[in-house]
Amino acid sequence: MSISELTGFDVPTGLLIGGEWAKGAATFPVLDPATEEPLAEVADGTVADALDAVGAAQLALPGWAATPPRQRAEVLRKAFELMTARSEQFARLMSAENGKSLRDARGEAAYAAEFFRWYAEEAVRVEGTLLRAPSGANRIITLHQPIGVALLITPWNFPAAMATRKIGPALAAGCPVVLKPAEDTPLTALALAELLGQAGVPDGVVNVVTTASPAPVVSAMLADPRVRKLSFTGSTEVGKILLGQAAQQVISSSMELGGNAPFIVFEDADIPAAVEGALIAKMRNGGEACTAANRFYVHEAVADEFVAAFAGRMKSLVVGPGLDEATELGPLVNEETRSKVAGLVEDATGLGAALVTGGRRPRRRGYFYEPTLLDAVPADARLLGTEIFGPVAPVVRFTDEADAVRWANATEFGLVCYVYTQDLRRGLRVAEALETGMVGLNRGLVSDPAAPFGGVKQSGLGREGAHEGLLEYTETKYIATDW
Repeated sequence: MSISELTGFDVPTGLLIGGEWAKGAATFPVLDPATEEPLAEVADGTVADALDAVGAAQLALPGWAATPPRQRAEVLRKAFELMTARSEQFARLMSAENGKSLRDARGEAAYAAEFFRWYAEEAVRVEGTLLRAPSGANRIITLHQPIGVALLITPWNFPAAMATRKIGPALAAGCPVVLKPAEDTPLTALALAELLGQAGVPDGVVNVVTTASPAPVVSAMLADPRVRKLSFTGSTEVGKILLGQAAQQVISSSMELGGNAPFIVFEDADIPAAVEGALIAKMRNGGEACTAANRFYVHEAVADEFVAAFAGRMKSLVVGPGLDEATELGPLVNEETRSKVAGLVEDATGLGAALVTGGRRPRRRGYFYEPTLLDAVPADARLLGTEIFGPVAPVVRFTDEADAVRWANATEFGLVCYVYTQDLRRGLRVAEALETGMVGLNRGLVSDPAAPFGGVKQSGLGREGAHEGLLEYTETKYIATDW
């Protein structure tokens, strides 16, 4: 079945450079993770294509930067309206190329559109300052100006939201962009680019380069002095490489990298609420999220109750193709990811972890893995020290608050942590002690376009969303004057 038949609208498959769609010299396939069959062939961009896209963005920079903020805001508002009207088509497209359930895809489509609306509102609020120097000798004026051409690199797990979370603030600030989407899920990015053109984005302001060879293509763009901003979402390993390359041109870099999120359940927690929160934090998007709960630290006094209830909810999840309405857990994105997840489970059980439910690959075509719950996981199990990125929940029991906090912080990552307790004083005390950029206190979901999203330590640099996300695409200029 063609992608248009699956989703209900035609998706461009070329390169978008300077407002023109180009076929490219070659193509590469996009696979359906539920069937392992090709969905479409998209253009395989080259280094030359990427540099052409940078050139198109640079040509568009003066005009877009000079466009009145209200006009830029109206374009983003139109993009929000168009995406909202086509949300079901975008949901089906994401389910097809990513594998996520329609329920998750519909949630992402709505969330992704909200970044266009939020930054339509923020575009008119790029404020400066005016004050008198303490010496009285002069006035200090500060302006926030567009930083320039922005290279946006997005991952496969949230192909719409990670793109709009970057495109929205960049366009609001007055910056043209070159978007390089993940090769596993390029179709959503291409559909978004076409939508933005329909919303009134001028030619060259949004360019998209798809490629099966991202390393040389991205390296060439980072070596180009016309690129002044890098925004990357992906693994810490790749982020470090890109930071090294960006340093050669001293490119401003925003990094949303890996996570190893702890989920702490204290003895006074509302267990039914904690289980529902755990289901969201762990199983949303099939566990393929940097914010996914990765380690469950549960107080010994309530561990049996929590594990039994959580296992029951996981066993009840319907596993199937993402495009089936009944599906609650779709396939993983590719065989490499599934093999990694299976290996982590085998390592943990081999070290003595108790397999409560799951732990198998279903006998069916597609990159499926069962919802899996492990109890009494030993401290040296590999899955406690790395991002699982799959539907696997390891439980570690504790008795002392200090141990829970210490174990939660014993990682090079620091993106998000979840805490369940009915004692607000304890919750806030623990939240302050945790070395993370975000904390979900009695909540299994923290993402919001109006909130500053980002981590500490090796989970990233800078913030996305909120007003802070807009300022990432600006430079502060100081003017000294007097009158």
